[in-house]
Amino acid sequence: MRTEARKMQFLYADGTDAHFMDSQTYDQLAVPETALAEALKYIRPNEDVDMLYIDDQPSDVQLPASVELEVTQTEPGVRGDTASGGGNKPATVETGATVNVPLFVNIGDRIKVDTRSGSYMSRA
Repeated sequence: MRTEARKMQFLYADGTDAHFMDSQTYDQLAVPETALAEALKYIRPNEDVDMLYIDDQPSDVQLPASVELEVTQTEPGVRGDTASGGGNKPATVETGATVNVPLFVNIGDRIKVDTRSGSYMSRA
């Protein structure tokens, strides 16, 4: 069994497959979205990733421990919400994933998300 990682650029997901392009050969590859569902929550179009191959077959995407994403939807902050204030609210980030964030986070803010747990780490 031979394993390797290849640099790929994520192009887009069409609802069925996630499309990638090999950064060296420019060959395009379609991988079923179901196989990469967790990873796709944290990958933006045109982002470079390491595609893991086992015996020349794509098997998974290797993500960094954290990523920076923009908040595209959340309830607005209320006067008095502070960094030390308690409570969380759901926020949708640019990839479509939902992350629980502190009350002071607003639309347009960039946040750091832990890709292993899907949890908010900090403002970016």
